[in-house]
Amino acid sequence: MLGGRLPRVGRPPRLWAFLPISRIGRAAPMPSTTVKAPQEPDATLSHGLKQRHLSMIALGGVIGAGLFVGSGAGIAAAGPSIVLAYALSGLLVMLVMRMLGEMSAAYPSSGSFSAHAERAIGPWAGFTAGWSFWVLLCTAVGLEGIGAAKIVTGWLPGTPEWAWVALFMVVFCGANLAAVKNFGEFEFWFAALKVGAITLFLVLGVLAIAGVLPGSDSPGASHLTDFLPNGGEGLVVGLLASVFAYGGLETVTIAAAESENPVRGVASAVRTAMWRIALFYIGSMAVVVTLVPWDSEEVVEKGPYVAALDQLGIPGAGQVMNVVVLAALLSAMNANIYGSSRIAYSLVERGQGPRALGRVSGGVPRVAVLASCAFGFVCVLLSYWRPDDVFPWLLNMIGAVILVVWMFIAVSQLRLRGRLEREAPERLAVRMWAFPVLTWVALAGMVAVFVLMAREPDTRVQLYSTGGMTLFLAAVGYVWQRARAKA
Repeated sequence: MLGGRLPRVGRPPRLWAFLPISRIGRAAPMPSTTVKAPQEPDATLSHGLKQRHLSMIALGGVIGAGLFVGSGAGIAAAGPSIVLAYALSGLLVMLVMRMLGEMSAAYPSSGSFSAHAERAIGPWAGFTAGWSFWVLLCTAVGLEGIGAAKIVTGWLPGTPEWAWVALFMVVFCGANLAAVKNFGEFEFWFAALKVGAITLFLVLGVLAIAGVLPGSDSPGASHLTDFLPNGGEGLVVGLLASVFAYGGLETVTIAAAESENPVRGVASAVRTAMWRIALFYIGSMAVVVTLVPWDSEEVVEKGPYVAALDQLGIPGAGQVMNVVVLAALLSAMNANIYGSSRIAYSLVERGQGPRALGRVSGGVPRVAVLASCAFGFVCVLLSYWRPDDVFPWLLNMIGAVILVVWMFIAVSQLRLRGRLEREAPERLAVRMWAFPVLTWVALAGMVAVFVLMAREPDTRVQLYSTGGMTLFLAAVGYVWQRARAKA
C-alpha cells in the first residue's frame, strides 16, 4: 500500500507498458500561402486498406497495453481521481484528433502531421516532426517486442527473450513487406480481440457495481470516498501517466492515405473518437476504482484489470489478461512498423531523407519497412548490451516526443484553417470545434503538461532530452531548408 506516500514517476514511461513530396536532388517548394488543388495521395503506395480495416484500426487503436497494465501506477498515485486525470487528458487528445482529422481529410497523406507541418510552417517543421516521430515509433517497436517476449517466457520459462523478439519482428516485418492489406488484417483481428475484452470487462464491471452479477456484492461508493488521497500532486502524477497512455492514435490518419476512401475514413475515425475515448479509457478507469480499493497492492503488482476481475472471482483472470495484453503489444508492434515506414517514405518523397528509403515495390516502401524494423531490433539489443547508459538515454530522448508532435499539429491547424476557409472550403470535411478558441485551449493544455513535466525530477530529464533532440532536428531541418532555397 501507499500508506499516504506519493509514488514518484520513476523511470521514463515505457511505451509498451502504457501502453502508438519530392526526391532528394530536386528542390522542394517552400510552403505556399495558397491551397493547391487536391492531388492523388501517395499515388505510388497501394490502396489496399478497406473501410472495415480502417474502422477497426480506429476502434482498437485507442486500446493499448498501457490501458491494461500501465494505468496501475496512475491509480496508485491519484486514487479515484485517476478518472478525472484520464478525462482531462482525454479532452486534450480529442482536440488533437479533431485538428489532425481536419487537416488529414483535406490533405490525405501517409506523412500525416509531418506533411501538414511542412505545408503550414515550413520544411524544417515537417522534417523535425517526422523524424522525431520515426525515432519514437521504431524505439517503441523494440520495447513492445520486449514486453511481449516477457509474457511468452513467463509461459515458457527457459526460452530466451531475444529469440521471441526476433520471431515477432520477423513475422510482422514480413507481413508489412508483403502488402498493406496484411497489416490491415492483423490489426482488424487484434482490434476485435481488444475491443471484445474491454467490452466484456465493462459489462461485468457495471453488472457487479449494480449488484446483479451472481456471486459478487456491490461495493457501492465505498472505494470512492477519498477522491484525492494524495492531493493535487497525486493527480499530477496520474495526469502525466494518462497523457502518455493515449499515444498512438495518430496511426489511423497515416493508414487512411492507403484506404479506398481516405477522406471518409479519416472523418469517420475522428467523429467517433470522443465516445471511444470516453468508453474505453474513462469508463474502464471508473469501473476499476469503484470495484477495487485504490491502494490495493494488486492494482500495481497484477494490473488494475486483473485486480478487478480477481475481486469479482473470475477464474484465471491473470492468464486471460496476459493474452489480451500480449495481443495489445503485438498489435502496437505491427502498427508502429507500419507507421514508421510510411512516415519515412513520406519524408523521403518530400526530399527529407535518404533516397533509398523511398523505394516502393508492390505498393509497399519495403526498404523503409526493413530500416524501421532494424532500428527497433537495435533498440532491443541495446537493452541487453547497454542497459545502464545508452538504453535509458534513448528512452529519455523519446519521452516527450508525442507532446512535441501534438504541438506541431495544433500550430499547423491554426495556420492552415484560414487558408482552407478562404480558398477551398469544400475540403473541410471535418472541422475543428469552435475554431480558433479550442485550438488555443489545446495549445495551452500542452504547455501545461510541459510545465508539469518540468516540475517532476524524473519527467524533467525526459523533457530536456526530448527538447535536445527536437532542437537538433529543427536546426538540421532549417539548414537543409535554407540550402534547398538557395539551390
